[in-house]
Amino acid sequence: MTAAPPSLLSFVADELEAAVDTSVATAARAVVRRIGGVAVLFYGSVLRTGDLDGVLDFYVLTPRPRGWGLRAWATRTLWPDVSFHEVVVGARTIRAKVAAMPLDTFCRAAEGRTLDTTVWTRFAQPAALVWAADPSIRVRVVRAVAYAGASAARFAAVLGPDRGRPADFWLALFRQTYSAELRVEAPGRERQIIGFAPARFDALLPLAWQGAGIGHERRGGELAPMLGERDRRAMLSAWLLRQRLGKWLNVARLVKAAFTFDGAARYGLWKLERHTGVALPLTPWRERHPVLAAPGVMWRVWQTRAS
Repeated sequence: MTAAPPSLLSFVADELEAAVDTSVATAARAVVRRIGGVAVLFYGSVLRTGDLDGVLDFYVLTPRPRGWGLRAWATRTLWPDVSFHEVVVGARTIRAKVAAMPLDTFCRAAEGRTLDTTVWTRFAQPAALVWAADPSIRVRVVRAVAYAGASAARFAAVLGPDRGRPADFWLALFRQTYSAELRVEAPGRERQIIGFAPARFDALLPLAWQGAGIGHERRGGELAPMLGERDRRAMLSAWLLRQRLGKWLNVARLVKAAFTFDGAARYGLWKLERHTGVALPLTPWRERHPVLAAPGVMWRVWQTRAS
């Protein structure tokens, strides 16, 4: 007897439970202790490539913010808070860019109940749940990531072709979300993401449509979502709203990050050295005022390379 296909929730749970390198796990626990989180997700290019010389991407989920100061307000409205961390693990320095946001907000965003597109776009892609404070939080995170897959698939159904391979729907979705988020990505970036695990994306799409309440027809290797005209118009309207407002939302987040990115100077100098070969010291001025220091840093890099 053929086994029943896995549900979206079990598919996501199995993927999130995948083991990660011990250096990644150690760094994740160190970062979550610094920030005070209740769970940490690992995602992005290093998860795909295993290149620990790059910058790891962590999402740290935190308790509900307390207080009503400017920082608490920004955390509630212009999440996530972004920071850069270096963790020494044995003889290696692990570097990580960390996005932190309240768990409650993460769950709402994953379900598509906000105008944000970044959370469900990121977590429709492979991720690992490295640590959770307790089993109930682990269950909430797994459910949220499953919702992210369903949210992404729902929009893919209206942004993709009438009929096509699963990859055609994912490619259309990622191209549209890159544009809505003002992300500067190299041409073909979306193909690299799909190409890392094509069978995974093929399996995810019908499960995610099922989880979103969308039926589909299969003909050979092609799928066709079964959406009524009313539902299609409603989804397109929801997408157009996110497309129009997404750029402004992300501009506001960039402005916030310019003044609140903890570790911005260290991250910027490390990236400069990695890409230009020019090593500049982290002075107290550069660490305290990364935005004001940026023109001088770029001038020094230009002078050094010119000589």
